[in-house]
Amino acid sequence: MNSAPYAAAPQEGRLRPSASTSRFNVVLLGWRQAKPLDFYLISHVLDMGRLISKTDQIHLHDAGGGNPAPGVRCDALVLCEMPPSDTDSALHTLRQWIEVASRVMLIGEAVKWFSGTAWARGLRVALHWNDSPPLSAGLEHVIVSPSIIEHCGKWTTCCGGASTLDLGLQLVRDILGTKAASELLGVLTKDRIREPHERQRADTRFHFGEAAPKLCEAIALMEANIEEPLQTEEIAQLLDMSRRQLERLFRQHLDTVPSRYYLDLRLQRAQQMLRQTDHSILQIGLMCGFSSAAHFSTTYRTVFGIAPREERQQILKSLGINV
Repeated sequence: MNSAPYAAAPQEGRLRPSASTSRFNVVLLGWRQAKPLDFYLISHVLDMGRLISKTDQIHLHDAGGGNPAPGVRCDALVLCEMPPSDTDSALHTLRQWIEVASRVMLIGEAVKWFSGTAWARGLRVALHWNDSPPLSAGLEHVIVSPSIIEHCGKWTTCCGGASTLDLGLQLVRDILGTKAASELLGVLTKDRIREPHERQRADTRFHFGEAAPKLCEAIALMEANIEEPLQTEEIAQLLDMSRRQLERLFRQHLDTVPSRYYLDLRLQRAQQMLRQTDHSILQIGLMCGFSSAAHFSTTYRTVFGIAPREERQQILKSLGINV
């Protein structure tokens, strides 16, 4: 790591960290308790013009408008706030850091800013559900995703909130392996790491709770019947509505059909069990409503791009277990 990560001499930070920054810092601090910071590969975190530099401790500095020094290495850049729009020099500095960063992660408010830039053109972005309706009309050049996290090349977008912790934990798992991530889960008192493709749950439980109570009831029925899935007609009957009405409800609020949403729920549960239990592939398939291991494996590969057995082998390998 270059001892002088930016050209201007740093000064102590004076700005109050945002909620997203604070959550990301919780991951860093928890990581230090689980593993030495030397293993941490993210070199800089930029937030409202500030930098957190990789040293023997975590320091918060004011970049003072300093551009990255020549030859500086930035493994990842994390932006948690909306960049100041009234300061050309600050935006110029941000562009300089983005150019040298191998990976750029944008969280919460920063995703709104990024979605309006040329960098985001044609990409899927994880915009917070509360921002999607008012902003999506002016974002025809991007694909607004309902997922908590989206990875597109060097760009990662995270909707913010509690999903910030999931992003940090995924980094730990990807870099240090499942065992280190499990240790950090304990430090943070979380029961599991949500995967990037998982939907922002607030869009149904909270956002649509009053406007579409039947939708919430339908999802609750699905979640309660993973091992023995209900047919769409059965769900509609239990809710005292027609199948067509139920399908219209899902299309209107979730842009999908009930059967697909149900399948995604079952596969997400299967992925969680693959990562966090020692059940066999067959057992997991049956417990998630698939009639056979072959059916489960085929469907899983179609959606996630990897077979359950291959994913299990990757997990075991990350734990140092020969397979």
